[in-house]
Amino acid sequence: MTTYLTIWHYTVIILTTVIFFVLVYIAFKEERSSVRNAMIFSSLLVMTLVSGFLILALDKYTKKVTLAGLKNHRQLSTERITYTGYVKNTGDYTVGTVKIEFKIVNKGHVTGNVKGGSFFRPSGMSDFFGGGDKKAYRPQKIEETVIVAEDLAPGKSKYFNVRFDYPPYFKQVSHFQRVFAH
Repeated sequence: MTTYLTIWHYTVIILTTVIFFVLVYIAFKEERSSVRNAMIFSSLLVMTLVSGFLILALDKYTKKVTLAGLKNHRQLSTERITYTGYVKNTGDYTVGTVKIEFKIVNKGHVTGNVKGGSFFRPSGMSDFFGGGDKKAYRPQKIEETVIVAEDLAPGKSKYFNVRFDYPPYFKQVSHFQRVFAH
């Protein structure tokens, strides 16, 4: 995957490297070695943090992806759910990886309609001493993160089809999706 860095990323890296070398040059004018080493270390730390924050900020503005035509279908025979749709690169630069986070939440937790035992997960101590609780733990939230596209050019879109297990005890659910571009 060679598309992560854009011309803006390279510009930030070059500028912070030049500023770092200027600060090192200034540090070598100091005669005391302990102060010089502290100046070099602190300038390295600051320039690394500045370039890291700037690269993350650039990612937000150069990697733009939208989700379109999202549909879901529950397959009762296999207890799976299928999500289909398109991801489109709406930015001006190629996106290396497009990930989608799918979250399914049992609606009782969203509306506040929960029973006391819904959040209890039996520990190993109760199993060891008392034989354990006969109820199995039932998670009320399912999260899956899937890579749906790689090297997505500007203006291009890609169809995806994602399947994963769907708990049979979910009654009414809420669906949430988030798209990440890297």
